[in-house]
Amino acid sequence: MAQTIELDDYDRKILRALQENADYSMADLGNMIGLSHTPCWRRLKRLETEGVIRGKVTLLDPKLLNLGVTVHAYITIKNHDASSLEAFETAVQAIPEVVECYSTSGEKDYVLRVVVESVEHYERLMKQTLIHLPNIGSINSAFALKQVKFTTQLPI
Repeated sequence: MAQTIELDDYDRKILRALQENADYSMADLGNMIGLSHTPCWRRLKRLETEGVIRGKVTLLDPKLLNLGVTVHAYITIKNHDASSLEAFETAVQAIPEVVECYSTSGEKDYVLRVVVESVEHYERLMKQTLIHLPNIGSINSAFALKQVKFTTQLPI
C-alpha cells in the first residue's frame, strides 16, 4: 500500500491550482498561492519527487476527435488465481480504447471504461479483442447516454 504524504496548506494550494491548469508559470503559481518563485519551485519539485504529481497531461475533447461513445464493460473472470488475474490485467493494458480498468467487488470482477467512435466500433472491438482477453467469463456492456460530470481534479 502506498504511503501517504504530509501536505500543508501551500502544498494543497499548489495541487489545486495545477489540477485546474498545469500551464501556470512558476511566477504566476507562486503569486496565486502566496509564495515567491524559489520556495514554490522547491515545493513543486518535492511533490513531483515524492510521486504526488505523477505527470502533466493535456485533456482532449473526445467528441471533437470522433470518439463520442463511452462504454462501461463489466467483466467476469473464469478463474480467480493470481496468475489468471495478472494475465488479464497485463493484456488489457495493450488496448488503447480501454482508458480505465478497475478491479471491483461484487458480482463483476472488473469494469472497463472504453472510448470509441461508434457502437459498431465497440462491437468490432468486443468481437475481435475483448472476448479474447485471458480468462474472460462474460462481458456485460452499458453505453453512456450523456456525461453528467467529468473531472480529473481530486478533492484536496
